[in-house]
Amino acid sequence: MTKTIATKPFDGQKPGTSGLRKKVPVFAQPHYAENFIQSVFDSLEDYQGKTLVIGGDGRYLNREVIQTAIKMAAANGFGKVMVGQGGILSTPAASNMIRKYQAFGGIILSASHNPGGPNEDFGIKYNTANGGPAPERITDAIYERTKLIDRYRISEADDVPLDEIGAYKVDDMDVEVFDPVADYAALMEELFDFEAIRSSIAGGFRIAFDAMSAVTGPYAKEIIENRLGAPEGSVRNFVPLEDFGGHHPDPNLVHAKALYDEVMSADGPDFGAASDGDGDRNMVVGKGIFITPSDSLAILAANAHLAPAYKAGLAGIARSMPTSQAADRVAEKLGIEAYETPTGWKFFGNLLDAGKATLCGEESFGTGSNHVREKDGLWAVLLWLNILAVRGETAFDIVKKHWAEYGRNYYSRHDYEGIETDAANALMDALREKLASLPGSSFGDLTVKEADDFAYHDPVDGSVSRNQGVRIMFESGSRVVFRLSGTGTSGATLRVYLEHFEPDPARHEEDTQKTLAGLIAYAEHIAGIKERTGRDAPTVIT
Repeated sequence: MTKTIATKPFDGQKPGTSGLRKKVPVFAQPHYAENFIQSVFDSLEDYQGKTLVIGGDGRYLNREVIQTAIKMAAANGFGKVMVGQGGILSTPAASNMIRKYQAFGGIILSASHNPGGPNEDFGIKYNTANGGPAPERITDAIYERTKLIDRYRISEADDVPLDEIGAYKVDDMDVEVFDPVADYAALMEELFDFEAIRSSIAGGFRIAFDAMSAVTGPYAKEIIENRLGAPEGSVRNFVPLEDFGGHHPDPNLVHAKALYDEVMSADGPDFGAASDGDGDRNMVVGKGIFITPSDSLAILAANAHLAPAYKAGLAGIARSMPTSQAADRVAEKLGIEAYETPTGWKFFGNLLDAGKATLCGEESFGTGSNHVREKDGLWAVLLWLNILAVRGETAFDIVKKHWAEYGRNYYSRHDYEGIETDAANALMDALREKLASLPGSSFGDLTVKEADDFAYHDPVDGSVSRNQGVRIMFESGSRVVFRLSGTGTSGATLRVYLEHFEPDPARHEEDTQKTLAGLIAYAEHIAGIKERTGRDAPTVIT
């Protein structure tokens, strides 16, 4: 039985780079989640009778909103919903399910790497039939609908028993509760040389994987321990918790410091890795070396042919604009195209669908390939394990040899979190006003070559995305990039990206922050960060 509920619009239901993210108390308001879900359905066409995939990262409010989404899907005419057991489904696994079972699309409930809990973050995003995040034309339509919505439709049926795998009905709609790990694990076995990795682990290679009490836990436990034979305990914090154990599920040197310290210890494992709240990000650490996401993308691209799925080579490499240019140098040597896109995985979708790119990456700890249409944390870890097993070298040696061949891109990101939104926007506006006058100007030993507000011209569909971040490029090849993040839920986060290229192997052992000191001083000077935000230092440095 379907009922129609009268409602009124809520302000601010505008999807960001990856869906709508707000604090749990906001989403818990009567009609709030329902309004957004109905606005998604109202913005789609020809979905009646089709299949919708639903799942989330297990954070607080996940199960309740999944039940709501299932009942609304039934009331709006979907023919079937496929939902992960317990409401669990990593973002890359959801993409795989949509693609494998030719679903119309999917609803993913997550705020990715953001904290979870009764007063923390929640999110909803819609993925299309290719398995990737909805493009801007759809998210724009969803937002416009949220401003006008006056009713939503929902079934009065009982809740679906999410913990029991099986087939159910909600009114006339079929519901399948499935094992969220099985299809994804099978895909990984197709892509990688599991035999080589198993042999390496059996020979004494040790890995530590921190799932951060988030969604990747069940996947990593099954693949790394059960299928690859790593000793029990190699995967830790593998039970997804509603509040991620009170920790911040962001795999970086701040929030995964315990893992980093363990790998760096004298008797620690050979390789460490972590993933985030919804499983689409990764951090990788080798004994004696932290591997930046930008370097990781470049090294994976240079060695991807060692994995069965990529032995024929890559069609192209794509990176987000703030990501370092290290991958571009690999593409040049391989004789393939390098694409620079705005931040947001949805921009890679067209390139992947058109066969123009095979590997993609973002500096924000996201890497992936054409196997799905989302970044994929565990996939990146498994590709690293494949390369390490086949080459029989340490991660440290592989990175150093890569730098010797391609040069090193010293790289860092400085985040200023929770800035008052008006102040952050004013800072960016002031930077944009200076752009035309910057070329030719000098600061210390830096001379500006060019400066712009990055605009992306999609080579597939011809669309243009403007105002994607301020770039200041120097004669030396160094860069400073300023961008406001779209992934937070309160205030604004200013991200400052700093990059210096060093071709001389004799200078590849220097401290990153010291090497970038001149660029850091320039960034503070040109943007007036302290003056405009009151911040003496970044909140997080990665």
